[in-house]
Amino acid sequence: MSTAKTEQEEQEKEQSAKNGSLFHYHIRYRKEGREITVQSRLDDLTPGTVVMVRTDHGPEPAVIVSKSPELPLSRSGGQDGLPLVTRPATREEEEKYARLPLLEQEAFAICQERIDYLRLPMNLVRVERFFNGSKIIFYFTAESRVDFRELVKNLVQEFRTRVEMRQIGVRHETQMTGGIGACGRELCCSSFLKKFDSVSIKMAKMQDLPLNPAKISGVCNRLLCCLTYEHDVYQRIRAEMPRIGRQIRYQGQVYRVVRHLPLQEKILVSSRETGELVLDREEWQAARVVGQGSGKQKGQEGREKKSGPKKGPENRNKAQDKQK
Repeated sequence: MSTAKTEQEEQEKEQSAKNGSLFHYHIRYRKEGREITVQSRLDDLTPGTVVMVRTDHGPEPAVIVSKSPELPLSRSGGQDGLPLVTRPATREEEEKYARLPLLEQEAFAICQERIDYLRLPMNLVRVERFFNGSKIIFYFTAESRVDFRELVKNLVQEFRTRVEMRQIGVRHETQMTGGIGACGRELCCSSFLKKFDSVSIKMAKMQDLPLNPAKISGVCNRLLCCLTYEHDVYQRIRAEMPRIGRQIRYQGQVYRVVRHLPLQEKILVSSRETGELVLDREEWQAARVVGQGSGKQKGQEGREKKSGPKKGPENRNKAQDKQK
């Protein structure tokens, strides 16, 4: 039985290789880095395997974390934009990859020493060294622009390779350093987020969250990225509900809308006669909004009182008679 199963698996591998099937995996370039989805024609990669990934600046080693669910193919027969795993790493490449974090730590210490010597107002966050040694990137944060030309000269003389100083914001700093959020899970930015969407305090108000900065701010002291996840749902549901402050007529009684309960699709209304009442979706949809046109009528009446009656031909003649 096991022999037949093994032969069947070998036939499936050969068939997938002929058809050019693509398989997807989760990888990490660094132990503390975030997971990235890649594609490969190899279907037998196991977690912990060091593989070579094709990048713009040459092959880079990475570690397989897990196998990813299959993704829909594009017209080109693959996933556009996903890196490609070409092959498993050789023994020499694995040894060189194991030494890479030590080289980055050494470069970090040397750069920090130069920053302190030159008294530059910058905070070094991370160092990234290309596998082929063609470039080293130093990530830092600063409150304003920094003149680091002298620092770059010293680093180029020290490492004899291309050096890039890249200034990042506090969100990208948190993404690189990682951490645990208030929810008890790994930070979204360091685990799966690829870009930062704009977040506003209006999103917190839309979701009835407390406007306490300690409650709605993340590790980076900026508004939580997760405020954007359900914003569209809250916005869609609230748009269907009568606005807060509006008056509605339900079962012959006039109520004022006090609060929205979007996730329950209910609203809280109140009146002087009956007090507060919670209406579900069917009930507030059956209610009728009252007083929509009263505002316009009152505005028109106020303008007429200020400007007085319009002067037609009869009014003009009366005014002329009075003057005579």
